Amino acid sequence: MDFKGVLVKIFTRNREVVLCAAGTAVALLGLGLVYKYNVRRPEKKFTRVGVVTQLLLHPMKSGKAVLVETAECLRMGLKYGELRDRHWLVITEDGHMVTGRQQPRLVLVSLSCEGGQLCLNGPQMEELRVPLQQSNNAVVDCRVFSIDVQGRDCGDDVSNWLTRYLESDKTVRLVHYEPHLKAQRPSEKEPLFPKDEKVAYPDAAPIMLMSEASVRDLNTRLNKDVSVFQFRPSIVVNDCEAFTEDTWDHIEIGQVELKRVVGCGRCLFTTVDPETGIITKAKAHFAGHGVASMITCIFFL
Repeated sequence: MDFKGVLVKIFTRNREVVLCAAGTAVALLGLGLVYKYNVRRPEKKFTRVGVVTQLLLHPMKSGKAVLVETAECLRMGLKYGELRDRHWLVITEDGHMVTGRQQPRLVLVSLSCEGGQLCLNGPQMEELRVPLQQSNNAVVDCRVFSIDVQGRDCGDDVSNWLTRYLESDKTVRLVHYEPHLKAQRPSEKEPLFPKDEKVAYPDAAPIMLMSEASVRDLNTRLNKDVSVFQFRPSIVVNDCEAFTEDTWDHIEIGQVELKRVVGCGRCLFTTVDPETGIITKAKAHFAGHGVASMITCIFFL
């Protein structure tokens, strides 16, 4: 089987998730690493641990989620058609990222691609369509937290649309990651990531996974229920106990194998309502714990 055929596999909803049994001799560091060097893997035992119920792409960082039935699993995250997970980023004119932490209404902006066009939609805004490929536009140096990265500017029309939508007194712009541009290396933030791993604009990892059971458990501690969409995972799993995903070191979904790297501590962004774009700052019943500190998503490679 050729390398590309192995690397690009299809996730499908309702696929069973199986867990690699403890004690296996192989530690997977990512889909490509295993197959690139034709490592012959010993037979492993798997146990069914759940079912994939939702696949989510967030094409624009902090933008509206896209729920899909199938997705390609690539080294830099999920792909559906022309959409790539967290491959578009809103920035200030000096290159600093703008997210829902500063502009919570970004969660209501949907980004899609149709017929070679980039489409933006938001409440009380006319749809904007511009060419998806704009190779003459400038490549911009920007930052995701403390990490330098690059993106292709999406043009003045997009900039004006987003600035008006956010009612910002400062101009914002949208950039798009392209394969030849400088990417983030998650190992610069978290040493547990392989040094050759690259991502576009996620906070850290290409894939995040969580279970519906964990969210249900969390809601027993809150005055107001939250949804899985507030945690912005890539893969949502059901038919498992709450927080058992924290123990899954290796999983297999269909023909895709993933390795757990680290839990993702949650931040203030989880208190942004994805339906209204309003920060609720919900608090748990017991003192000292809010939504962000009570639940984790799991980073996978």
